[in-house]
Amino acid sequence: MPQRHVHRSVAALASSPGRLRRSVPAAALAAALATGLAHAAPHGSATHDPTVFQRIGDVAQHLATPPADARPMMRWWWFGPAVEKNQLALEIQRMKEGGIGGVEIQAVYPMALDDPARGVKNLPFLSPEHLEALRFANEQGRAAGLRVDLTLGSGWPFGGPHIGIADAIGKMRVVAVEVPAGASGYRLPVVSEGEKIEAAFIGDGTAKEYDATRLRPLPVADAPDGRGTVAAAAAPRVAVYYIASRSGMQVKRPAVGGEGFVLDHMSRRAIDNHLKNVGEPLLKAFGDQPPYAIFSDSLESYGTDWTGDFLEQFQRRRGYDLRPYLPLVFSGQGADAPALRHDWALTQTELVEDNYLKPVTEWAHRHGTRFRSQTYGEPPASLSSFRHQDLFEGEGAQYRQFSFTRLASSAAHLYGRPVVSAETWTWLRSPAHTASPLDMKAEADRMFVQGVTQIIGHGWPYTPPNAPEPGYQLYAAAVFNHHQPWYMVMPEVSGYLARVSYLLRQGAPANQVAVLLPNDDVYAINRPGKTSLSAELPKFIKPELVQQIMDSGHNLDYVDPEAVLRVGIGRYPVLVMPNVTRLAPEVLAKLDAYVKGGGRIIAIGATPSLAPGFKDAARITAEVKRASAALFGRRGVTRIGTDLELGRALQGVLPGDVQLSNVRPGEAGNRVSFVRRKLADADIYFIANTGNEPVSASLAFRQPRRHAARLDPDSGSLTQSALAPALQLAPYESVVYVMSDAPLPGAAPEAKTGAAAVVADLSAGWQVRFPDRPPVAMDRLASWTDSEATRYFSGRAVYSRKLAVGAAQLNGKRVSIDFGTGTPLPDSGVHAHHSGMRAMYEPALRDAAVVTVNGRRAGTLWHPPYRLDVTPFLKAGDNDIDVTVANLGVNALAGRELPDFKLLRLRYGNRFELQDTDKIAPQPAGLLGPVTLVEEAVR
Repeated sequence: MPQRHVHRSVAALASSPGRLRRSVPAAALAAALATGLAHAAPHGSATHDPTVFQRIGDVAQHLATPPADARPMMRWWWFGPAVEKNQLALEIQRMKEGGIGGVEIQAVYPMALDDPARGVKNLPFLSPEHLEALRFANEQGRAAGLRVDLTLGSGWPFGGPHIGIADAIGKMRVVAVEVPAGASGYRLPVVSEGEKIEAAFIGDGTAKEYDATRLRPLPVADAPDGRGTVAAAAAPRVAVYYIASRSGMQVKRPAVGGEGFVLDHMSRRAIDNHLKNVGEPLLKAFGDQPPYAIFSDSLESYGTDWTGDFLEQFQRRRGYDLRPYLPLVFSGQGADAPALRHDWALTQTELVEDNYLKPVTEWAHRHGTRFRSQTYGEPPASLSSFRHQDLFEGEGAQYRQFSFTRLASSAAHLYGRPVVSAETWTWLRSPAHTASPLDMKAEADRMFVQGVTQIIGHGWPYTPPNAPEPGYQLYAAAVFNHHQPWYMVMPEVSGYLARVSYLLRQGAPANQVAVLLPNDDVYAINRPGKTSLSAELPKFIKPELVQQIMDSGHNLDYVDPEAVLRVGIGRYPVLVMPNVTRLAPEVLAKLDAYVKGGGRIIAIGATPSLAPGFKDAARITAEVKRASAALFGRRGVTRIGTDLELGRALQGVLPGDVQLSNVRPGEAGNRVSFVRRKLADADIYFIANTGNEPVSASLAFRQPRRHAARLDPDSGSLTQSALAPALQLAPYESVVYVMSDAPLPGAAPEAKTGAAAVVADLSAGWQVRFPDRPPVAMDRLASWTDSEATRYFSGRAVYSRKLAVGAAQLNGKRVSIDFGTGTPLPDSGVHAHHSGMRAMYEPALRDAAVVTVNGRRAGTLWHPPYRLDVTPFLKAGDNDIDVTVANLGVNALAGRELPDFKLLRLRYGNRFELQDTDKIAPQPAGLLGPVTLVEEAVR
């Protein structure tokens, strides 16, 4: 079957969960996935290929209503789980109303004790009642057209009561026992459950100080009396024991009945145990309608650095016995320690791929579903490890520094996946209930410019009907459900997210610069108890490196040595190598061919000079040096000293894809970021102002086509544009430019307008109606929090007034209502990290509005610019203006005491601490002004 037809057959079964998938048995979907296995995706992973078009005419047909599979999803937290069917059905309906495209069901810690009077009953994880709730939610979700995903466990990482000590996270324990001078015996270390002595050594020194390079092997023998024997010596010595042990890490935030050890991700037995005891019952609850995907959160197996058969696996994979070198690996002493640690950490990567990623993906396919995973963390999974699963996911809005999000999107670009998702809004504007739609857009746009094409909101807390407003919250995340007053604009927020997600899946990725991740160098600096690639890579991929690339008008992908060998890097005109010293000769050979074929390399700092690992290191190092000398002597290779020189070097090799000029002084032009998708006859550029100041500049594209159109991502409307347009973006505003070979059908002529002029001040004369209260005259706009009566009000209020408009004002004019420009906040830098991300901007409209003119809905306002064209809705004479304004849920939360979880913790232990409760305070709300009427002459 041709590849494109394979994609279509799988997509036909998968892309419409509410329609087609309902009638397809699990076995049929599994067969379709299996059929596509050999044809559709690289290296044996089944994939879901959404609707991907290669020509802009096909893309444009779906701008008004993007496909359902591009809609944002929500992580749906079930606390306890204490859920009941009526409320599940209600929340699914509210999701559908808000334009949410799907859910990822995650069972977490209880929020309340069982209480029949309040209708609270915690359903133990995997109990018949819990599984019945899953069945019902899946049925209801699919009937509503929602995609339903399922976390394959409770809390995170995977584990639970079924994981015995032998299957728990492995960790090497090193015990040094002093042997006094003249002693022939010493006390042996105690070996506990799940432990095994792998090796022992003896040498001069004490337990606190010894030279690991001079330790000699010591026989390991059973000693019923707990005493070791050794020939006496005149000097004090130390016996060092290497004990395969367990970290003891427990599942974090588990549901009732989900408590227990975290499993060993490098052990096939542990994975099979989990799939049998957790995966099988969960999937059985879904019957012949399996979840769209099963999900795993990021690898957070803290402390892992060993597994039961590690020595045997190491011998097979690396070709030598690690046992004699354990002192060097676990002490870091000696010249050979980095090479040995490289091999030790690399083996962990291979084990997590072979014993976790591959088996879970294969298991998912057998059950008619897919595996979606955040594949980074501990153990040290690599970028190329993603290739062993179906759906790639990242997290983190750190778009101008190393991020897990770009790790996932780069893997998707390299291994041919049009969909890459991101856990989004995890730490948005803590404490909970303070995040606004503007905050959501500010972070989502940072995800989009990193290549994300599927937003997974974090998240949607299930809330029982009797809970006080604003409902439940996860301990450390924002809330995006119908309990938020601003949820009335969620359809517009979802529409924006879906439209951009859809657009960024089309054609092919077109980043021009690749950055080689120095995985081999990172393996060599890994240390016991903290083996991770993703945690150590920022030492090489520094913020300055990413910023230099982006500020030079480019976007970037990461590549790793595995990808260089497997799929090649010929799609990238430029490769950046940041202080890469360890690299295999075969990778250097690929790079040499890349340069001979016209590729350009910019090397920062050191260049390859060492074998990656330990075996045959002298011979391989000589090969590396020869190959490196040849490569870095070629034309097309540039060497620079520091990251700060990269921008100039890059501009000299390849001018920026997108260039801004005539940026006004003081404007943050470097906060304008973009991502490009390439089609056969067009290029799609998503451009976002990720800063809190407006931007006005001239825009130029390095590879223009014959025609240009400007797309409004909020509405999908197309307008003809100049090939080098003037770019004007409000704070956190975004736009899409389409450069095409032929004019885009449906693109309206560009309207020529004169300068905007304020013709009336509308800041006075409003009547404001709060629910269940008489109208209040508001002659001066002020925050609801200024009044004692509404300080702790979370909800919606309607502002009403008359507006007199003359017939001349409507003749050849565009008339808009402007609700103010807002105030940029000092850039504290907090928003650059995953903790505390928010829009650094205080708008004059808090926080969303629906505007009605003469009884007709004129539009919504939820991000800058807070200006709405009302021309089509006005008439000569008096007009009725109604503005429904919604604020944040935190104001209601600030007006009451927080719940007391003392009894809950006595019963279940302390499974959570609510985040930043000391910062809970009412936030400004309502129309703050000034509100003006603005006219522009239309020519």
